[in-house]
Amino acid sequence: MSSQIAGVLQLLALITALALVHRPLGDYMAKVYSSERHYRPERWIYRVIGADPAAEMRWPAYLRAVLAFSAVSVLLLYLMQRVQGSLPGSLGFSSIDPDQAFNTAVSFVANTNWQSYYGEQAMGHVVQTGGLAVQNFVSAAVGMAVAVAFVRGFSRSRTGELGNFWTDLVRGTVRILLPISVIGAVVLVASGAIQNFSGIHQVGQFLGGPQEWNGGAVASQEAIKELGTNGGGYFNANSAHPFENPTPLSNLFEIFLILLIPFALTRTFGRMVGSSKQGYAILGAMAVIWIGFTALMMWTEFAHRGPAFEIAGGAMEGKETRFGIAGSSLFAVATTLTSTGAVNSFHSSYTGFGGGITMLGMQLGEIAPGGVGSGLYGMLIMAVIAVFIAGLMVGRTPEYLGKKIGTRQIKLAACYILVTPALVLGFTAVAMALPTPADSMTNTGAHGFSEILYAYTSGANNNGSAFAGLNADTPWFNTTIGIAMALGRFLPMVFVLALAGSLAEQQPVPTTAGTLRTDKPLYAGLLVGTILTVTGLTYFPALALGPLAEGLAS
Repeated sequence: MSSQIAGVLQLLALITALALVHRPLGDYMAKVYSSERHYRPERWIYRVIGADPAAEMRWPAYLRAVLAFSAVSVLLLYLMQRVQGSLPGSLGFSSIDPDQAFNTAVSFVANTNWQSYYGEQAMGHVVQTGGLAVQNFVSAAVGMAVAVAFVRGFSRSRTGELGNFWTDLVRGTVRILLPISVIGAVVLVASGAIQNFSGIHQVGQFLGGPQEWNGGAVASQEAIKELGTNGGGYFNANSAHPFENPTPLSNLFEIFLILLIPFALTRTFGRMVGSSKQGYAILGAMAVIWIGFTALMMWTEFAHRGPAFEIAGGAMEGKETRFGIAGSSLFAVATTLTSTGAVNSFHSSYTGFGGGITMLGMQLGEIAPGGVGSGLYGMLIMAVIAVFIAGLMVGRTPEYLGKKIGTRQIKLAACYILVTPALVLGFTAVAMALPTPADSMTNTGAHGFSEILYAYTSGANNNGSAFAGLNADTPWFNTTIGIAMALGRFLPMVFVLALAGSLAEQQPVPTTAGTLRTDKPLYAGLLVGTILTVTGLTYFPALALGPLAEGLAS
């Protein structure tokens, strides 16, 4: 069997698995966020944090709860890293420097999981499991909570209430993320991933001296790392490391975990707004982009250009032989079209166009299917933009799900789509203009520019994957990427919740013969075209200086 055919079969197996769980998981999540029942462990949590689960919140109160919880999370994770040297189970590692501790704390709380350190050489068991793994759960639950609040803005009328953040946070963690993660961890252990709390031990003699590894609760962290679209690895090699991702089967399972909730949330959306067809329209737009990017990535990486590629069967540089080009391409597209950031290969070693595809996936806003929660609300923002454009074309007041898209709504949506590009392009320009950041680049020319562009694209879009080749463990990059991660995560949430509040206050308008049907394939096509056009107009000049120039020159 050829590598190309094996890649197609992997893609078909992945699509089949996602299709089988789409409806039951989506329906289950809709029930979770709509239920009025509180389980006993949840009531205990509410008592500890002093929250009233029955109290409804308007969007300013919901936003304040999101920001307060996230700010406390950043502070606690920062302090854990700063005192690591005094904690038990530190494995002898010293405390983390202030700039790196700040970067890591913001990174994991913002669901970015950008890592400018070697995990196995910096973090002990307590910080890994009690700090980073905990944030893998709750940062994902925050994104899901904001998405559900946004959906309620469409489903409710003549009220500004969007639900209760604390209830959404706890339910998302306890009823969705935790049970699926337990199952996922068991599957990964059965596949060969490690799960222990062993210390540092010598595994053999190699060139340059003995090789040492430390153990850890890797399988459990790997499961929520992928399921919650987090991406931070226990080891520096991330999902290319055999302790995290030992076999081709575990590789396909991890891709499945990455895509599981983001795709299923479209079903949840359809159920909560009372129209499954609306959910399928959003799902169709996501699926078209994801499958298109996957096919394009496989084509660029399998293309044989020169004797070396022909002998290897494609562009194998930077890829694990146990995964090959197909498994690596599938993983790369899945992780950059979501906010996961996990990698099983080095994106810097991809072909020029292949590296550009990973960047473009993040620059779309990671909405196909996107991060857990953030992908859905990002796609719904683009749906609002698409409806507005369609309304301008036919001369009608735009409507979406019975809600008018007026001046206030389109201004909030426009602010949402402008925040991230401003951060990415602004920080990239400053970094390229200053002399010191350029010293961190391994390469010069177009590829060196891609290293900088990729870093800020990954940080501001809350992805967390690295292009490789850039030394980001410097005060400049730790600080500026940390700022980009914080603003790229929480500023868009401000506009999302404000838009949700304005929509919830409206009275639904009746459907007429002139109403644009947003549950049809025609609208899904318009949505895909809007996404590609807006992204292309925003990022094409930067991409032309980096991956496009490199691809055309090769």
